[in-house]
Amino acid sequence: MHLFYIPDISTEVILLPPEESAHCVKVLRLKTGDTIHLTNGKGGLFKTEIVIDHPKKCVLKIVESRENVGKRNYNLNMAVAPTKNISRFEWFLEKGTEIGVADITPILCTHSERKIIKPVRLNKVITAAIKQSLQAYHPDLKEIQSFKNFIQTAEADQKFIAYCSENYRDHLKDKYTKGKDVIVLIGPEGDFSPAEVETAIKNGYQPVSLGPGRLRTETAAVVACHIVNLVNSD
Repeated sequence: MHLFYIPDISTEVILLPPEESAHCVKVLRLKTGDTIHLTNGKGGLFKTEIVIDHPKKCVLKIVESRENVGKRNYNLNMAVAPTKNISRFEWFLEKGTEIGVADITPILCTHSERKIIKPVRLNKVITAAIKQSLQAYHPDLKEIQSFKNFIQTAEADQKFIAYCSENYRDHLKDKYTKGKDVIVLIGPEGDFSPAEVETAIKNGYQPVSLGPGRLRTETAAVVACHIVNLVNSD
């Protein structure tokens, strides 16, 4: 199955963008009459047939459409401090998308070493991941914002902050409730500051553990995605 991402699908006849046309015709060597699938990233999955196999202007016709494909009964918003090495953050975006996440919010913390990101590049990583994992929902990459602004404005049924501490804390898998919309905060390489942890707790965030080991930022974010997904798979 070949899946392409086209955000705006409003007609039965679709013209693939030049880059996607080249991939379809030159790389995959698909021809007129062959079948490919499209998603609009909003749950729509469209079975199409190639009617013109032009390498720059490939034309498709929709023959079957479905809505809400793979829709989850919960919303996961991962608020993660971008890593100094941006490739690690991109790795999280890829794996988090494959596992299942609705929103990704880059946050700026006291110990953040990276304060600037390139949304266009990061969205390309997410798009590639939904195509590779055959998903019909495209995670929403939010604008980067301060830790303080995020915790004061973001809403969910349950809100958690995962951080390193010698004090005993409950595991995320034991605190998260199946089917609930959830936010999980993951800090930078230097972790959250004590003041940030205190502020988060005052704003309704529950401190949780992701396990006994000390995890890198991107690893912790992937583990949190997996835990939420696993609880909802039971």
